[in-house]
Amino acid sequence: MEVTGIITAIVIGIIIGVLGRLVLPGRQHIGILWTITVGIAAALIGTALAGALGVADTNGPDWIEWLIQIALAAVGVAALDRAMARR
Repeated sequence: MEVTGIITAIVIGIIIGVLGRLVLPGRQHIGILWTITVGIAAALIGTALAGALGVADTNGPDWIEWLIQIALAAVGVAALDRAMARR
């Protein structure tokens, strides 16, 4: 992965993290930096998962890959929120 790919993953991860947080109902008790971190991880894992499933390269927008990434971000934010609430 090149530097531009890493920068792109970070930018997309920020967007994915925010979208994952928006899909969850209610208020989350984690900060924006944790949301961004979860989003970046979800974007990278979602891209790998979409590639493994064979849906990463399509003509036009990669809707299925984005949905996978957003779902992973929502699960990650919910898990981290639950873990932080137990403290």
